Amino acid sequence: MRDLLLTHGYFLMEDPKERQIMKPYAPLGLLYLCSHLRDKGFDVDVFDTTFASRQELFQFLRAEKPSVLGIYANLMTRSNVIEILAVAREAGWTTVVGGPEPGAYSLEYLQAGAHFVVSGEGEVTMEELLLALRISNCDLSKIAGLSFIDLDGNFHQNAPRRQIQNLDLQPWPARNAIDIRRYVETWRTHHGSGSINFITARGCPFRCNWCSHQVFGQSHRRRDPIKVVDEVEWLLREYEPDMVWVSDDVFTINHAWIRSYATEMQRRRLRVPFECISRADRLSPEMMDLLAELGCFRMWIGSESGSQRILDAMDRGVKIEQVHKAVEMCRERGIQSGMFLMWGYEGEEMEDIEATVKHVSSSKPDVFLTTVSYPIKGTPYYNRIASKLIQIAPWGQTSDRELKIKGRHSRAFYSYADKLLRDEVALSRLLAASSSDAQQMTILQQSIASARSGLMETYQEVEQ
Repeated sequence: MRDLLLTHGYFLMEDPKERQIMKPYAPLGLLYLCSHLRDKGFDVDVFDTTFASRQELFQFLRAEKPSVLGIYANLMTRSNVIEILAVAREAGWTTVVGGPEPGAYSLEYLQAGAHFVVSGEGEVTMEELLLALRISNCDLSKIAGLSFIDLDGNFHQNAPRRQIQNLDLQPWPARNAIDIRRYVETWRTHHGSGSINFITARGCPFRCNWCSHQVFGQSHRRRDPIKVVDEVEWLLREYEPDMVWVSDDVFTINHAWIRSYATEMQRRRLRVPFECISRADRLSPEMMDLLAELGCFRMWIGSESGSQRILDAMDRGVKIEQVHKAVEMCRERGIQSGMFLMWGYEGEEMEDIEATVKHVSSSKPDVFLTTVSYPIKGTPYYNRIASKLIQIAPWGQTSDRELKIKGRHSRAFYSYADKLLRDEVALSRLLAASSSDAQQMTILQQSIASARSGLMETYQEVEQ
């Protein structure tokens, strides 16, 4: 009999935005959990919802003999997970949720239908829980990292789970549990290059106060670089991707590790195009040279704002000048630079918006992505503005991204900020071109004037 079925709430084909992007990656967290439990002798399967419909999952849950269902939940999949819980419980499954969000909302997920919530890294907690569920009247209070409501209706949140210290003792993700080739081919069909993902470490030691550390804490645990290269070599041989995504929170934290990794990749004559995320203060000419030699074609940098005042308020620990230098180092080596930017952080004013526009226009990253800041429960940022938060819909039908912040500018205001940024960057690129298009320049200048006017008109519109 199956001990555990793992699934998640990401339905690619049911999400219009995701269908437009079409850049899915395998759910490595579930696959690591699967491989760990299989290694311990449990019978574990994965129902990968990425390419399935929710009705296919529901039919499967209703048709199969119920056992334990483990569901990965994150910020974006909360409402889907709540729906899965309802169907699973009705069909007789024992339900467990884990992932980046449930630890901060343990009681809410339990009240929404989960029998158990796993906080932090799930491997050992799930191992102990599955063993405990085989015993009648087992004592669940001793299982670290577990939350539950007992038969008397009392909420229990056990002590946190100690993190896995030696990641090299963990098996590779159970990629054979799902159709990895479909991920690679989906990328290849829609973008011309098939991609695959892997991680070299867990956790991030930095303290940006809006960033969640629910699963890995503020730790940084590295795998042996030789063992990572073993996995990369196997991935290239087994799935023949055209590129890879290094899914670490910050790939270049440990420079000595990067040197060892690069040496081993070069010794085996392995080179594959890849993209990754870093911080501007963890990039140097030496690191950029090594990354270029390894095949890095795009470096994503958390810039967040062009205002040093806002960066300091975020506890980013990064200087604007370091971001400019990082983009410049990328350009010198033919590596594309990508920026993540955030509007609407607490205390942001017009001068900070103007500073961000100037920052991006002058540094000229190849691509940049913007979002309006949102408070994630469990972070210092959330705690700081908790009294201002407005829930716009029942908890199970929304996410932290939809929370309104009383007194903050309206969405229309930030739409104009976005338009101003994109037009100013386009104009700066046009001016830098050897042959400027006068007509296009006039159009952009008019659009910029319109965006500034819109900002002024909506400045007084705030969330109530």
